[in-house]
Amino acid sequence: MLKLPDYMDILALKKEGHSIRAIAQMSGHSRNTVRRVLRGGHTLKFKTPPQKSKLDAFKEYLTGRHRQYQLSAVRLLDEIKGMGYDGSLPTLRRFIRTLKVPGQRDQRVTLRYETPPGQQAQADWAFCGTFPSPDGKPIHIYVFIIVLSCSRLMFIRFTTSMKLACLVECHQAAFEFFGGWPATILYDNMKQVRLSYNQWNEGFLDFCRHYGFAPKTHRPYRPRTKGKVERMVDYVKDNFLAGRTFDSLADLNAQGQHWLEHTANARLHRTTERIPRELFTEKGQAALTAYATVSPYHVSQPVARIVSWESLVQYQGSRYSVPPAHAGKTVQVITAAGMITIRCGDLIIAEHPQALKAGQCLVQREHLDELWKLAVVRTPLPADQPRWQFTGTLEVQQRPLHAYEEAAP
Repeated sequence: MLKLPDYMDILALKKEGHSIRAIAQMSGHSRNTVRRVLRGGHTLKFKTPPQKSKLDAFKEYLTGRHRQYQLSAVRLLDEIKGMGYDGSLPTLRRFIRTLKVPGQRDQRVTLRYETPPGQQAQADWAFCGTFPSPDGKPIHIYVFIIVLSCSRLMFIRFTTSMKLACLVECHQAAFEFFGGWPATILYDNMKQVRLSYNQWNEGFLDFCRHYGFAPKTHRPYRPRTKGKVERMVDYVKDNFLAGRTFDSLADLNAQGQHWLEHTANARLHRTTERIPRELFTEKGQAALTAYATVSPYHVSQPVARIVSWESLVQYQGSRYSVPPAHAGKTVQVITAAGMITIRCGDLIIAEHPQALKAGQCLVQREHLDELWKLAVVRTPLPADQPRWQFTGTLEVQQRPLHAYEEAAP
């Protein structure tokens, strides 16, 4: 292979007036090679000598960890720093990109907007996996994530349920962690928040009214509206969960709080270019409604009751009406803010003000009207009612009055 110094030597010998034969003898190359160089037909090719990278000693480890857990460059940087790596994060990012399988690029565009301090938070559930319990039954693990939109300060709580009572408890823990709550919180269209497009979950609305914040939901099939918390779902799974081991739910939450304090809320955020904890202390904390200003909300656990055939539900010594169509069914009774809410599955079938004393019967007019209609339809015929029909015409015989007079004594 012709190298750059050889190429330059051939051109220099030609300028000195040497013949092709002489140049070939002095350079050690064939006459055909000399001719191609002099005619400009020889393409100079050379290889760039390979350069050593600070990642060379860690590439095998990085490849294995990324393929097994799909860890991010930020997470892997923390790991290999403890192994002696002193290079930069961009170098590591370039290597990690070579390990990723190219996927289809998302063409959807989302408008980014920032909110002032104390104005908004974004919350979401995420499924983390299913694991066997000691008795062999599967346990589903979920994580509740809430992010303050201005400072990006985050709170997480791992649970084994996503029911309304659990959602309320997670909110209360987050409010205590933040020291308060913002004016609005944005959710997706989960059933704990919205039962349908035009119907809110009354139990959750009661919780919102207690603390005085406004719940909002994004448009259906548009989760990017709450992109701040959506990105944190991947961040939690990748930077915290992946590659770690936990021996209990309590251990999982304890390690999660340590990770929040020392990693998630202590990192330099790439969008705000600030550390979330510092930005929150500087601007966000004073804008929240203080946690101590409102008494804790007490979650009312649903109580199962069977609707009587009079379409009444017995609860705490009083009776409450429901639509007759639910007679004989099992319903859930929930007490909140002086109201009795009766559900059948996810449907609210009746709401009543709570009875002031035992022995009262609270009946709604529409329930009573429906019950009367059903009673009329289902009323059986009298026992002496003929069970046959007569379609002929009967003539009633009329007798003159003098016939009765003659028969009188």
